[in-house]
Amino acid sequence: MSVAPPEQATPDVVTEVRPDQDLASQLQQPWVTIVWNDPVNLMSYVSWVFQTYFGYSKGKAEKLMMAVHEEGRAVVSRGTREKMETDTEAMHGYSLWATFQKDE
Repeated sequence: MSVAPPEQATPDVVTEVRPDQDLASQLQQPWVTIVWNDPVNLMSYVSWVFQTYFGYSKGKAEKLMMAVHEEGRAVVSRGTREKMETDTEAMHGYSLWATFQKDE
């Protein structure tokens, strides 16, 4: 993938604490892990990572990889904040650019 993301492509994750909800219920709300396009990794490698780490089929992994390549990013997993932190760290371990945020 050769297109560099725009400067705003890797936003900081901000957690809004709402006083009308306890922290435990906020942490259980849906979160997502996003993989961003980068100028370093080959498309075949990104697809392989998605198959290897998430257990996605080749077709699903390639579809997500193409979204990263063409749209600049793709949501690759959904779940609790704790799980998305784990998935994001795992993507970093594979040298992919990734962030997590609340699901919109």
